[in-house]
Amino acid sequence: MTSTEPTTRRIPVRGLILNIAEAGPAEGPLTILLHGFPETWWSWRHQIGPLAAAGSRVVAPDQRGYGLSSRPEGISAYHLDRLAEDVIGLADALGHDPEQGERFRLIGHDWGGLVAWWVAARHPGRVERLAILNAPHPDVFGAYARRHPGQLLRSAYVGLFQLPGLPEALLRAGDCAVLRRALTGSSRPDAFSPHDLDLYAAAWRRPGAITAMLNWYRALRLPRAPAPEPIRPPVLVLWGERDTALERGLAAESLRLCAQGAVRYFPQATHWLQHEEPQGVNDALIGFLTADSPGPPPAQA
Repeated sequence: MTSTEPTTRRIPVRGLILNIAEAGPAEGPLTILLHGFPETWWSWRHQIGPLAAAGSRVVAPDQRGYGLSSRPEGISAYHLDRLAEDVIGLADALGHDPEQGERFRLIGHDWGGLVAWWVAARHPGRVERLAILNAPHPDVFGAYARRHPGQLLRSAYVGLFQLPGLPEALLRAGDCAVLRRALTGSSRPDAFSPHDLDLYAAAWRRPGAITAMLNWYRALRLPRAPAPEPIRPPVLVLWGERDTALERGLAAESLRLCAQGAVRYFPQATHWLQHEEPQGVNDALIGFLTADSPGPPPAQA
């Protein structure tokens, strides 16, 4: 496979079926892209081609509960440990052999970023490099929010999502009008086209999809052991400063848990960074993935 245009297929991964988009040379370094709420692999439509053209074997899955991938029932199925295991299982299913010392690159946005942090924390020997877009390390968010009331206010919707039934009804109403507005109302005007929103809405309307998506948030209340040690692979954090859900300071706080890393802020971008600044994001990612060293010391807030 050498095309930079993505093709999709469904593959078995540890008892699930994951729908994946893939592009680039089969012999290229495996680079996995993880989307967030409430998107699908389509979140990376501006990145897949350029990363593939730069030589990466790019794979962007619909994560469990999303798009055409399996939607297991129950909140515990969406525990962060399970989500991280999906990524390891996906690499295994793609023929990545840790016994041969093979490691993959991992890029995540929003919830995909939390999963990416957790994969690198729990399976450091599997990850070569880690890039995060507007997503905090799972172990810093709670303490940060308690020290910053503004972040608590920004995260109030997470409490609403814990309720049974009501959030599903709100998000389904009017052909998922609330979800559509959540994207367009928190992003720059050119971030999401009507076509993008229609593709997402088709995924949201699938039976059980919205409950599965919400279960990612509901599983946050389940017990979870903290990461055993700092993140060892090199880390690049890209952060849109006009994020209405996550404060800028979370980027620097997250990097304090990394052995080596850097942050680049995008002052005019929102939470939906890869949609709004595709060229800047692509240049940063390609530079990071192909550089001999991970970059400068982390910038502080």
